Parts: sequence; C-alpha cells; structure tokens
Amino acid sequence: MGARSGAARQEKTGDAPRPARRRLSVDRRREELMAAALELFSRRDAEDVSIDDVASAAGASRALVYHYFGGKQELYVAALKSAAAQLEARLKPQGNGRPLDELASGLERYFDFVEEHAAGFAALLKGGPANRSGEIGEIVDSVRHRLLRLIMRQMRVEEPGPALRITLRSWIASVETAGLDWLEHRDIERPTLERMLVDHMVALLGVAANHDPQVEELLEELVRDQLL
Repeated sequence: MGARSGAARQEKTGDAPRPARRRLSVDRRREELMAAALELFSRRDAEDVSIDDVASAAGASRALVYHYFGGKQELYVAALKSAAAQLEARLKPQGNGRPLDELASGLERYFDFVEEHAAGFAALLKGGPANRSGEIGEIVDSVRHRLLRLIMRQMRVEEPGPALRITLRSWIASVETAGLDWLEHRDIERPTLERMLVDHMVALLGVAANHDPQVEELLEELVRDQLL
C-alpha cells in the first residue's frame, strides 16, 4: 500500500526519480566538475558563475566542489589549465613536410579541438580584461607561445625579427577570432575556413615582405617549397 501510494504520488506530481549518484574515481569526478565549469564559463562571465551552478550542472554537491578545488577561482584556473593542456597536445608537430602543408595540418588539428571541445576553447579565450591578468593570463599566453613556436618550427625560423614576429602573432589572433566566430555561426565549411586561414598567412607575409628582407626571403622559400 505504501509503495503503491508513493508511486501514485510520483505519477501525480510528474516528478522523475532522482538518479542514484554514481561512484566515480577522483580523477573522473574532477574531470566532470571541470567540464561542467568550462561549459558554464564559456557562456557566462566567471564572476556570474557560482559554485552552486557548477555543482548543479555536474550533479554533485557544493561541498564536493570545495573539497576538490577549494573555491571558484581554483576551479576556474584548473578548468582553463585542462583546456589549454588538451589544446597544446593537439599542436604537437606531426611530420616534416612542406611548411605550408604542415601549417594546414596544424590548423586542422586546432579546429578539431575547437569543434570537439567547444566549451573549453570558448572559456579559454572569451574572458574579459579582468580575467587576463595573473595566472589566467599566463595560461592563455602559454597556448599562444606554443602556437608561435610551432609555426616558427614549421617555417624553419629560429629567431624572428620584429616584422615577422608581429606578423605571426597577428595571424594567431586571427585564428583565435575565426575559431570563436565559427563556433558562434558555423555558416562556413571548416575546410574552407582552414584553407582561407592558410591563404591569410601567405597574404600577411606578402605585406610584411614589402618592409622586411627576412620576411621576403622566407616567403620566397615557402613559395619555392610549394612548387617542388
């Protein structure tokens, strides 16, 4: 009778039974909490996301979030570090082909990450100025420096002069903006966008070559390699 009346109350109110809390390993639970945090941080400013929001999104308790991370700032930093580490892993050199082909391959892996880990990518790059100082800024800058070093390696450049350095960093900023725009609109095919960004690099180098002999020599080598 009691069981039947309980079921009747549940049917009457329409409330679904709460799922049993799963027993997860420490690492798995941390990953779930960080994934939930990244999803929230990608859509709202960090200041507007509470520990309760993260706990609710992850199906965990507020106390558990504090147990693993200590507070919201620690959770934010850990989540961004996780996203940055995953992105940097994608950027490891895959071969030793022609520079522009390697650049295209790197872009494909970059956008693989953008597509598969949209929340992490957006959270990593979308924060306002207040989130770009201290440890948070260092996390974002580490990814950009990694990408800069990768491009220099692909182009066989040991030490870029001012014109080349500015050109490469400007292109990296364009790639970041393109990734965020693509996530928001998705109104251009990924392969088209990736080819466009390779052409964008060549165009930027062409402009810089008019002002700097190092860039002019590099561009000539890139074009010659593509013709071989």
